[in-house]
Amino acid sequence: MFTGIITDIGEVTEITKSGDTRIVIKTDYDTSTIDFGASIACSGVCLTVVGKGDDWFSVDVSAETLSCTNLGVWTVGSNVNLERALKVGEELGGHIVTGHVDAVGKVASVKQDGDSKKFTFTLPDALKAFIAAKGSVTINGASLTVNTVVDGTNGTEFSINIIPHTQEKTTFGAMQTGDNVNIEIDILARYVARMREV
Repeated sequence: MFTGIITDIGEVTEITKSGDTRIVIKTDYDTSTIDFGASIACSGVCLTVVGKGDDWFSVDVSAETLSCTNLGVWTVGSNVNLERALKVGEELGGHIVTGHVDAVGKVASVKQDGDSKKFTFTLPDALKAFIAAKGSVTINGASLTVNTVVDGTNGTEFSINIIPHTQEKTTFGAMQTGDNVNIEIDILARYVARMREV
């Protein structure tokens, strides 16, 4: 379980493809405090630590995860939003995030809006009922507030504003139009939708 508050930007330093794909990520975390088997959200994907060194950890990624997230386009040098798992009693600064990506969206546009940047994202039709203005959404692991939602003939788009602090502390500062992003809908919206079905 996570909060969507990014605490480090890691860097992919090695990708090895065999049965699964092993990815090595450089980090500023104190890796002596990371247990083997610990969960770390890597751009919103909950992954298990299988190896570590003084300033890096490694994870194994299945073909299924590669096909359902944007991890398949990572290369050596890719920057990654990182968050360690929530501990009981810690401050819940964002919202409840599971690290289970629901879909890959795309950055439709990036526009300057004062000191902030306004990002517009495309959303698969299957998820449009789960995104609401002023609601929460997780993009590449970051807990964000939705500004607007527009259902059009070419699909659904939603916008968010990224303040300078968030641009600096996450990978949003370098994000560009056309980039693929991992989207996790608010778990509360998921349960409300399920309750309406039964």
